[in-house]
Amino acid sequence: MNVFLWILQSLLAAGMLAAGGGKLAQPYEKTAESMAWAKSFTSGQVKMIGAVEVLAAIGLILPAVTGIATVLTPLAAVGVALIMIGAVVTHARRGEWPNVGVNVVLLAIAVVIAWGRFGPYAW
Repeated sequence: MNVFLWILQSLLAAGMLAAGGGKLAQPYEKTAESMAWAKSFTSGQVKMIGAVEVLAAIGLILPAVTGIATVLTPLAAVGVALIMIGAVVTHARRGEWPNVGVNVVLLAIAVVIAWGRFGPYAW
């Protein structure tokens, strides 16, 4: 189970890093063109979402790898779950149903990581 959780952590971290890094690296206008939901938010809000996603990616991996403050890994998973709940609400309000499905899957992965790392498979 520990290996399975590591795989989930790695996949979720890679996804969060890619999503957040893209939001941080691209100008707001380009992000808004490729992601219609971004038009509902200011440039600063989109950049903040990107920064939180990058921090979550770091939190999913770095504490576990270093063995320092390992409680941050399941906390990062809880943070990702909260981000995904917000994403589900945002996409559902806009009628972007394929995005809702992706966010629900990512939410489920984050919940499994939080359960495993807070519970029976903690360090």
